[in-house]
Amino acid sequence: MSKQSIMDRVTAAKHSLAGQGLAKVVCKATTEEVMGPKKKHLDYLIQCTNEPNVSIPQLADLLIERTQQQSWVIVFKALITTHNLMNYGNERFTQYLASNNCSFNLGQFIDKQGVQGYDMSTFIRRYSKYLNEKAVSYRQMAFDFCKVKRGKDDGLLRTMNADKLLKTLPALQKQLDSLLEFDCAPNELTNGVINACFLLMFKDLIRLFACYNDGIINLLEKYFDMNKKQCKDALEIYKRFLVRMDKVSEFLKTAESVGIDKSDIPDLAKAPSSLLDALEQHYQSLEGKKGVTTPVSGSKPVGFAAAINTISSNTPTINVSEEERQRILDEENARLQQLKKEQLGKSTADSPNQEQRMKELGQSPQPNPSATNPFATQTPNGTSDLFGSPTKSAAPQKASDDLLSLSGNPFVQNVQNVMAMQNATQAMSQPNSFAQWNSAPATSVPGLLTDATGLLVPQTSEKPAFPGPPMPTSPG
Repeated sequence: MSKQSIMDRVTAAKHSLAGQGLAKVVCKATTEEVMGPKKKHLDYLIQCTNEPNVSIPQLADLLIERTQQQSWVIVFKALITTHNLMNYGNERFTQYLASNNCSFNLGQFIDKQGVQGYDMSTFIRRYSKYLNEKAVSYRQMAFDFCKVKRGKDDGLLRTMNADKLLKTLPALQKQLDSLLEFDCAPNELTNGVINACFLLMFKDLIRLFACYNDGIINLLEKYFDMNKKQCKDALEIYKRFLVRMDKVSEFLKTAESVGIDKSDIPDLAKAPSSLLDALEQHYQSLEGKKGVTTPVSGSKPVGFAAAINTISSNTPTINVSEEERQRILDEENARLQQLKKEQLGKSTADSPNQEQRMKELGQSPQPNPSATNPFATQTPNGTSDLFGSPTKSAAPQKASDDLLSLSGNPFVQNVQNVMAMQNATQAMSQPNSFAQWNSAPATSVPGLLTDATGLLVPQTSEKPAFPGPPMPTSPG
């Protein structure tokens, strides 16, 4: 087993001096050592995808940059690291690869430095094609087939309606095809790098085929209730499923020959050929061909239930190690705690800043209903009484008292001047009765007039006795 090259050590030292910890770990995970990426480096990068202060685009760009190297070892390990992050890292890493159309342009890659480089270059091209298809599939479906729920009760493809199922299964078939094109024989698994890749591909195959199997069972159960066009598409999907079962069986034989535990490898059993005959006969009857009786809608052929049970037995059981199960639980707990903190912080931040936000939006704060209700009276204890009356012990209070008692009011002095002039006017006129007051001529106080109620109002044609607040100007 080769050690790290001088270039690996120089590149890692350069990132250390520059303070680029993330780039250093990416370099450490993709060294020229002919072995799979070390677990400690993968765990660190997986944890980085869960950290909010780590740039996912930067991490993806660092890995894509490593795939542009000439050494097949570096390129292969960069793809393996990316695959690990897509499977076990935060989902936003896969989202970035899918939404930003980040692809590995390795269709023409070849390492001419040795015979082993020629051989491994073939698998690098196939592997990069699968990872690209994995990202494209996520972009089309908005979920990862390897991570969705599986099973009879709440499996995603098991409970999907017919229209969506007919659109989902072709995308799943395409991703499965790109995986099966890896086509690695047991005698070609000759080093730790390709072995690490094959193990990841095997795990993806088990999960993909489990989803595929659920989708086919759901498709068959709905087949006899479909219309003519749907039956045609469903029949083609089922025929392609039978072909892919043979390729999956060959891949699983390779996995068994290289030492993967037999308990992790499902035994695939094909449905009887009579099921395919029944499906074709049902479709021909919908086309109205002669000699074929039109079946009753929803009626299933004899032996249909047994065929479905045979296909159901192919669903593999995915064994999760204790270490992986604990890691998944820790991630879920961390996400739950983070969500609670975000909700708590949002609720506490909204209450004190609500008035400020409304001002920024150009809205006025909601007034107190009791303060603006003209029919509500204030009780001595400060509560509002809509139909009550003030208590007898409450002393009468002038409206001017409230106005003049406001601290910091810029119009207090002006109002006081007007009140003084009003008192002087009353002293000069001294009416003896309400009638005399109404018949009294208007006072000659400059700038003021009286209205019908006797209140002083400023003249409109002259400058007011005291300036009012400035009028707001309209923007722009």
